[in-house]
Amino acid sequence: MEHARIVVAGASGLIGRALVRSLRADGHEVVRLVRREPGAADEIHWDPRGGRVDLPACDAVVNLAGAGVGNRPWTRAYKEEIRASRVLGTLALARAIAALEPRPRVFVNGSAVGYYGDTGQRAVDEDAPAGEGFLPSVCVEWEAAAAPAQKAGVRTAFVRTGLVVARGGGAWGRLFPLFKAGLGARFGDGRQYWSYVSLHDEVAAIRHLLDRDDLSGPFNVTAPEPLTNGEITAAMGRVLHRPAVLAVPAPVLRTVLGDMAGEVLGSTRVLPMRLLESGFVFAFPGIEDTIRAALD
Repeated sequence: MEHARIVVAGASGLIGRALVRSLRADGHEVVRLVRREPGAADEIHWDPRGGRVDLPACDAVVNLAGAGVGNRPWTRAYKEEIRASRVLGTLALARAIAALEPRPRVFVNGSAVGYYGDTGQRAVDEDAPAGEGFLPSVCVEWEAAAAPAQKAGVRTAFVRTGLVVARGGGAWGRLFPLFKAGLGARFGDGRQYWSYVSLHDEVAAIRHLLDRDDLSGPFNVTAPEPLTNGEITAAMGRVLHRPAVLAVPAPVLRTVLGDMAGEVLGSTRVLPMRLLESGFVFAFPGIEDTIRAALD
């Protein structure tokens, strides 16, 4: 896609900021959707909960908006915020896309590997069904909300993202300081799988989906070989020269995190089969290179 006009929702988040930088560095025009009063020429106000967005003419729309899953304890009210911020925002954008004339060429919408739930030791790809529980149900509704754009004939791709390894935010943004202080620890028995991806590869995968007119549907955006929590914490210790010898018992995590502890202790062993089959090449397929890339 050459010199395109691309609308990005969720541009202030970890992935959104990196994506906007990448697109602009290559000469694309980026329009950012913001919920506050616009403060720059490249910003447009939208109200995802109210379903209101004055979508401008554009070549592509990328939706990364949604309340942070790990930002607060999962009270009943915050779980509703997690769901509504994704489902209602996606529905508003999909309806606006369908109403545009001419319509954008592509709609890339966020999703997550939480779609699959706890897979235990079983590896899953995009053909696996949705799991059971809160996050799988959110992901199913999240992706279904894009239906108006799909029915209008707009190519739609879903980015089922794993744990993004970066210093600037997300789960790893909180892990790095702990490990640097010598307080790194495995969670529970450490045998649960974590499907991770470097921030660089996350952005590259989104751009891959923007550029390839033959790609639609769900794509797992995770490194090719998911590792256990124990393997990952050991790698963090090696790279940071702070051996991770501690362990946080599962009962303690459940007391501190409540419902969210299930996601930390659960195992999600996800493979990016469709991405690999499309010819995508990971710049950082291994955990130590991924950690070093985040530190750089």
